[in-house]
Amino acid sequence: MLLQINHGVVQFAGHTVLEDASFEIREKEKIAVVGRNGCGKTTLLRLIAGEIPFEKESSDQESGYSKTGDPVIGYLKQSAFSDLSLTMEQELRKELASMEEAEAELKRMSKELESDYSEEKVAAYTRAEQAFQENGGYYYEKEYDTLIRKFGFSEEERKKSLREFSGGQQTKIAFIRLLLSHPDILLLDEPTNHLDMDTIEWLEGYLRNYGKAVVVVSHDRMFLDRIAETVVEIEYGVTTRYRGNYSDFIRQKKERYEKQKKDYEAQQKEIKRLQELIERFKSKPTKAAMARSKMKVLERMNRIEPPDRYDERTFHTAFQPEQETGKDVLSVEDLSFGYQESLGNLNLELKKGEKLGIIGGNGKGKSTLLKTLTGLIPPLSGTYHYGVHAKIGYFDQQIAQIQSDRRVIDDFWEEFPTLTETEVRSALGAFLFTGEDVFKEISVLSGGEKVRLALCKIFKRRPNILILDEPTNHMDIVGKETLEAMLSHYTGTLLFVSHDRYFVKKLSERLLSFEDGKVVHYQFGYDEYEEKRAALAEDTAAPSQQERSKEAPKEKKAIYNPGKERSKLEKKAKRLEEEIAEAEAYLDALKAEYEAPENQARYGRLTELSAEIEEAEAALLQSMEEWDRISEELEQYAGN
Repeated sequence: MLLQINHGVVQFAGHTVLEDASFEIREKEKIAVVGRNGCGKTTLLRLIAGEIPFEKESSDQESGYSKTGDPVIGYLKQSAFSDLSLTMEQELRKELASMEEAEAELKRMSKELESDYSEEKVAAYTRAEQAFQENGGYYYEKEYDTLIRKFGFSEEERKKSLREFSGGQQTKIAFIRLLLSHPDILLLDEPTNHLDMDTIEWLEGYLRNYGKAVVVVSHDRMFLDRIAETVVEIEYGVTTRYRGNYSDFIRQKKERYEKQKKDYEAQQKEIKRLQELIERFKSKPTKAAMARSKMKVLERMNRIEPPDRYDERTFHTAFQPEQETGKDVLSVEDLSFGYQESLGNLNLELKKGEKLGIIGGNGKGKSTLLKTLTGLIPPLSGTYHYGVHAKIGYFDQQIAQIQSDRRVIDDFWEEFPTLTETEVRSALGAFLFTGEDVFKEISVLSGGEKVRLALCKIFKRRPNILILDEPTNHMDIVGKETLEAMLSHYTGTLLFVSHDRYFVKKLSERLLSFEDGKVVHYQFGYDEYEEKRAALAEDTAAPSQQERSKEAPKEKKAIYNPGKERSKLEKKAKRLEEEIAEAEAYLDALKAEYEAPENQARYGRLTELSAEIEEAEAALLQSMEEWDRISEELEQYAGN
């Protein structure tokens, strides 16, 4: 166990953000933290990182914050750089200094061995070389180059000063620096923001192969499905741990809810039956003893709590086009789009009711294409035209950045002046602007609130063609699922840009992909698109142990040391013996907790414990098998 939090409380200005936070991080574990916007996910990361104080639970429960050893915790901060005059290369290579020093020391020791081949020198070199290899010494330069390339930076940009990069680019550079530091616990808050699909897919592979612990907050469901092995949900200020990825979490949560609901209802029925018996017979002498026994049954009964309702507050509206288009909705002929230079050429026919997804890297021209098709910028050449009765609803991804001192209700009412106040407030209420929220100034709204206000106005106009540019940015998972459901049932025509692969997968029937300077039209959805690209997927920047060994320099001298392998095996055996002892103690503690009387009615905790016991037993068995194998090898050395 690297880190453990038990029943922690976090408060700001007298407001409780987390009222019962329990969290643990094991070595090499990949954990996803999920929950609604504002539930405390980032707060939990800051608590883990030690940026905010840990407060104890006010109840009698055992509270505490503890770490095993002194694990290095890496957390991406907003104020990333202290000296913006440094180049990107200078800033990033700070993280490689220790590896460069170790490599230089190894070369020095190797040269010494040419003249002094003593057992002491050989042993010292062997230890240093083994540590260098285990720390990734034979692939750190490759990882450095791969990270820069995968995050979209060119060779020339390495020499640019940090102040020459945009805020988004600086965030990427800080992210690269964090990955190069290889912390024992890597904390990532929305790491896929501002990354295109190719980079996200590469990052998934990198994190899966990352040899240490990862804790990630993300609203990207496909990303969580592909990297998480444990999910911790924050709901109503309380943390709950689930085994598996995001899809497993959704299934288990539903199963737990249904089981607890069923058990609660069955117990309530039994309580009612016993109470009726007691009332019926408590005054009858011949039945008084039986009534008293039933009262004792009720007193001893472990009461099952009703399940907490799901926190599913979200926007909603009955949304369909006011008027239907003709069959032919959009025709694009030899369209060249861009500003000074062309970003692509396109021929396209879009029919009524079709849903077309647009994907590709950042800065490739996706938003520019949508601006061209909505008339905001002129085409460089070629033509496009819409069919009869076309009524367009356009969502611009920059909406979340709008600043205005106008109130929400005034902004909405000005666009729909014929509505009554009741109708205006009803429309806004459907998008979660209730009570005093309608009197907020737009400038103080969060990004997610601004997106909801924009969608509220678009949907109120009931267009028959929707053109959406990254509509799910700033939305939590429930919000994304709500919008997906609305658009799935939408009978109009949909043209949208998104980096959210699950959103694209759910909605797109066809795809436009910006790749290698071209716009490629695929006559199928995202699943088939992904299958076709799978064969071209590149290796991740975090190679396996086998790959690392292949990358070891061929010129490294082979040093003959009869005791070297035996010493290695003895160390491994000792380490495994310690791990086995710890694993057995941990397993005993889990079983004791499982059998504790106070847990017998806590079906949720029993389910967790059962899964943890199974996992611990499997890990213990694997360690014991490895110990047996090493012991046999040591016996062979002893016999030689």
